[in-house]
Amino acid sequence: MNFREMSYVVAVADLRNFSLAAKQCHVSQPTLSVQIRKLEESLEVKIFERDNKHVMVTEEGRAVIESARRILQEVETIKEIAERSRNPFAGKFRLGAFPTLSTYIFPNIVPQIKELMPDLRLILIEEKTSALIDRLHKGEIDAALLAMPVHEDFFEIKELFDDRFFLAVPSDHPLIQNTEIDMEELAQYPLLLLEEGHCLRDNALEVCQQHNIPEEQDFRATGLETLRQMVKAGTGITLMPEIAINYPEMGIHYIPFKDPAPHRTIGLVYRKISTKKEILHKVEGLLKHAHH
Repeated sequence: MNFREMSYVVAVADLRNFSLAAKQCHVSQPTLSVQIRKLEESLEVKIFERDNKHVMVTEEGRAVIESARRILQEVETIKEIAERSRNPFAGKFRLGAFPTLSTYIFPNIVPQIKELMPDLRLILIEEKTSALIDRLHKGEIDAALLAMPVHEDFFEIKELFDDRFFLAVPSDHPLIQNTEIDMEELAQYPLLLLEEGHCLRDNALEVCQQHNIPEEQDFRATGLETLRQMVKAGTGITLMPEIAINYPEMGIHYIPFKDPAPHRTIGLVYRKISTKKEILHKVEGLLKHAHH
């Protein structure tokens, strides 16, 4: 059993498709299929059940794939150790963030990271929080920007900055005359929120439940930009994090909350056993400095 065969098996397991896996591994599909079949014969274990349409992982196959994934990760780590011994700020660095943050923070931070560490190959990943935590556990990313709290003993967590919420209302809304708004005033106005799975939705729901603010049941936006357009169209009002606010902006007005204003705390999260601490400290410093 060699590393190439392991990478084929992991690719098929991830993509559930032999032709897509072959493309990802830069081999022909027959080559990939033959190698996997040979591996199954030598191990005397059926890793995949396949027909013309579906690829299923067997029970034994799942265990084989998990081991193969760990081995390939270790091989990658060895290569990175060698690369870092030549230059601690070189090699790949995979940074994740959830969508209601990544869209607004990556464009600002990426040029700064590249300037500070020009030899670093920066790979950006945008996923929902649960997927980022899973990928951190698997070693598929090096760090993630997440909303606090994160309860994980396995992770190092560095709080970076607070991102305050503002109330976003259409330009002709009666609340526009308020220079500040009190949470209690919102009880009569249903809020537009994001669909399930967005951590901003969780943040907003927490705020809503604490202050008995109703949610607009007929609408669930897929992202902040959709939410912004819905407010501009007069569909409703919503909570908008400060990082996503553009000044000046036509058709929408942002009202600050009275203290204590609702906010989300953003932190940098990585594995305690990470071998990329030097890079992480520099990224942490940049992010903290950018928001002070």
